[in-house]
Amino acid sequence: MRSYFRPVVLLGLSLCVSSALCVANRLQVATAADSKGIAAITVEEAKKDPDFAIQGEYVGELGNQDGKQNWGLQIIALGDGKFHAVAFRGGLPGEGWDKSDKVEIDSSTADGAVTFKGEKGTAVVKDGVAKITTPDAQPLGDLKRVERKSTTIGKKPPEGAVVLFDGKNGDAFTDPKKFVDGLMSQGITSQQKFQDFSLHLEFLLSYMPAGRGQGRANSGCYMQGRYEVQILDSFGLSGENNECGGIYTIRKPDVNMCLPPLAWQTYDVDYTAAKFDGSKKTTNAKLTVRHNGVLIHENVELPKATTGAPVQEGSEPGPIFLQDHSNPIRFRNIWLVEKK
Repeated sequence: MRSYFRPVVLLGLSLCVSSALCVANRLQVATAADSKGIAAITVEEAKKDPDFAIQGEYVGELGNQDGKQNWGLQIIALGDGKFHAVAFRGGLPGEGWDKSDKVEIDSSTADGAVTFKGEKGTAVVKDGVAKITTPDAQPLGDLKRVERKSTTIGKKPPEGAVVLFDGKNGDAFTDPKKFVDGLMSQGITSQQKFQDFSLHLEFLLSYMPAGRGQGRANSGCYMQGRYEVQILDSFGLSGENNECGGIYTIRKPDVNMCLPPLAWQTYDVDYTAAKFDGSKKTTNAKLTVRHNGVLIHENVELPKATTGAPVQEGSEPGPIFLQDHSNPIRFRNIWLVEKK
């Protein structure tokens, strides 16, 4: 398991996160935020951990009379009152970030506050606003908390689509008992099998602040049961082939579009199956993927099936498989359009 975050020198912007919650309040929810970890699958559960109120995305303009610039900020809860912050010049990933070097730093709670301190300024985050100032307390601007939504959230299936899950029952899957409270949980395989298709899938990652690497809201969406697009809490990470949006072990996403845990997210996948002449593969399978409406893979060839995939490469149609990696995940609004 690789390290979850790497601390780097904060360049030009320092972050100071202040929680209005006192240490006594934090101790009351020790089981929710200590090293034992939690796996909250609802906002109500997650709110028992005061760190959840700090984690999230913030945007705004920073500067002075000499000029201002948009910035995006992601704050990630790591359990035990620890946090990691990532700042993006130009705005958030997929929404203005200019792809320049990110600004990253770690910190932890002390006397009820979380402080990310650097050389050229501070920021105090409270009640959904990050107030940024210079070292001599001159204001540079505010970054306000936002809750981004995928541009394809709630997308309706067109006429002729194969609806795998519309919130009514789990009968389209081999384990309909995974249907709970109008949602499907991880570890399901479609009864029907497919060749070429366009897939729409909505998923929700659990809040696991003490988790790291592949142990943090891990699942995966397998095309034909063969090729995995990773599902993982990769909020604030670099975006690798084993992180959310990655084609597992094959290709990392062009941009990490993972939203914070407990935000509904979407995959929109255009899939073309491999072609075979008898038992010989003549053409690799291909994938185009949009994560939360943003293109992250375009016409990518898949030279091999994912290691450990339940279905090996072949000419036969295969199912949609949503992996169980022992972490709670929820799914809704699953449908596809077969390509003839």
